[in-house]
Amino acid sequence: MRRRLLAATALTCAALLGSVPAAADPAQPEVVSADPVDFTPHVLDGTVWALAVVGDTVIVGGSFTRVQDSDRRTTYPRKNIFAYGLRDGVVSSFAPRVDAPVYALAPGSTDTVYVGGSFKTVNSVAQRGLARVSVPDGERVSAFDAKINWGDVRTLNARGAKLYAGGTFSSINGVNRAGLARLDAGTGAVDTAFDAKLSSPGLSRTRVEHFDITPDGSRLVAVGALLRVGSVSRTQIAMFDITGGPATVTSWYTDAYKPACMKGFDTYLRQVKFSPDGRWFVVASTGRASSPTKLCDSAARFETGGNGKHNPTWVQRTGGDSLYAVAVTGSAVYVGGHQRYMDNPYGSDAKGPGPGAVNRVGIGAINPSTGRALSWNPGRDRGVGVRAFEVVATGLIVGSDTDKLGKEYHARIGMFPLP
Repeated sequence: MRRRLLAATALTCAALLGSVPAAADPAQPEVVSADPVDFTPHVLDGTVWALAVVGDTVIVGGSFTRVQDSDRRTTYPRKNIFAYGLRDGVVSSFAPRVDAPVYALAPGSTDTVYVGGSFKTVNSVAQRGLARVSVPDGERVSAFDAKINWGDVRTLNARGAKLYAGGTFSSINGVNRAGLARLDAGTGAVDTAFDAKLSSPGLSRTRVEHFDITPDGSRLVAVGALLRVGSVSRTQIAMFDITGGPATVTSWYTDAYKPACMKGFDTYLRQVKFSPDGRWFVVASTGRASSPTKLCDSAARFETGGNGKHNPTWVQRTGGDSLYAVAVTGSAVYVGGHQRYMDNPYGSDAKGPGPGAVNRVGIGAINPSTGRALSWNPGRDRGVGVRAFEVVATGLIVGSDTDKLGKEYHARIGMFPLP
């Protein structure tokens, strides 16, 4: 096990990354170590769904009830949200009362964090699906008064004075917005100029599963159960120009996600992340199907620029096992799910690995240029899968639903440091 002390300069960088809301993952010069640090705490039940860093504090959201310190000596009651020190793993007193799972987090200004999920109350005050909370004391920021009508918030991103939210809701504060909205980051008021006009004819509901924004704030890519943007056809993925007031759908599109995977999926896309320079992005998907031609159970790179139809630059296939999370650092594309193999287009659940497949149990890294698996192979207990990555100046934080990471006990949370 590695006892890693973070240098002061690295802490300063991490603090800056956590205090300034940003889109895309920050660049890292090399692939992280396969040996996790040993000071992260443990989540003893449920699933970690979301991560965010505010200053030198890591905020963790999910569906859980108990947290334990790294030495496994002290157990803390923490329902659906808690915080710990980025540099030492010490569980903080931050313990807002959230009555249902937290699926999304985004750092805010002045030591606050935005919280999204399926909850109806925060600290016993009615505030459905969206809240802003003070990190030092866990108090709800009452000035932020946003409420969804039903469903949940699954993804959040704060950009200066604006907060973007995605999920299964159909209105916020009484303003109709199907699955995607932009809010005033201070008050939670809906930006009435911004309306993506998403719809999904024939599906039960419109849902934004995830989205990301380019570092320069010019483009937003959303994935989920969506089929149209206004009168324009867009299957499971859409790109918007967000430089002005409206949400303007761009001419960028792909038909790569039109083919169906296993029956029953209203969407099989799960996460999308831009590269640190914003020139390309990667989509992670499930689908429960193995195919050398479809994008079921894959990670696929697309270029941001250009007009009209786009095909993937490369596709990394698992052979029928889901990918749920992706992080892009420039030196690597990290993917997590419950996969057993990568480089496996001709393998399947029934037949096993195909020619050229490599073992990458539950977590792996991809060469950003070629789309092939890198040698990085720490392994983890598969479970349902990794649900969240958080890239920080000192490494890669991983949130999941199992107890083993890198051949060590790290219950549902762990961190791979930079060498």
